[in-house]
Amino acid sequence: MPKMAAKKKKLADLKDRLGIKHACALSLLDHPDADERETLAEYVDINTYREAVDYLRQEQNDPRNQVFCEDCGWTGGMACPECAKGCGCEYECTGWRHAEARAATGDYDEDDDPYGCQECGAGGGGDPYGECVCYDDYDEDGQAA
Repeated sequence: MPKMAAKKKKLADLKDRLGIKHACALSLLDHPDADERETLAEYVDINTYREAVDYLRQEQNDPRNQVFCEDCGWTGGMACPECAKGCGCEYECTGWRHAEARAATGDYDEDDDPYGCQECGAGGGGDPYGECVCYDDYDEDGQAA
């Protein structure tokens, strides 16, 4: 008896929270995959169980959502057109896709300036005219110092 009461309470909560009918709430509650069940419950603009499942299958079959690299987990929609590997495993790429991914995950250093010299910082930080002298091994006449 307590199981039935708990199930009725979950059904009532689902119906109230999502604004769906009893049959859809029951189908959602009985969905076999727990991860998918939670994803289906997040679709607030979809009002039926069938529409939610169809939308989930459409997302799963979209090539942009297929895992592109098993190591970093990047999907086809995240592939970087500016580097050789095209995925998050390439840390040296300064392309917009990598910067976007670092910003989204918080995996970036605020002090890191892609426009400045990596060793001395000249040319970055709002001073585009800063002159790097890291490799200044020659004097004014072009002779080795």
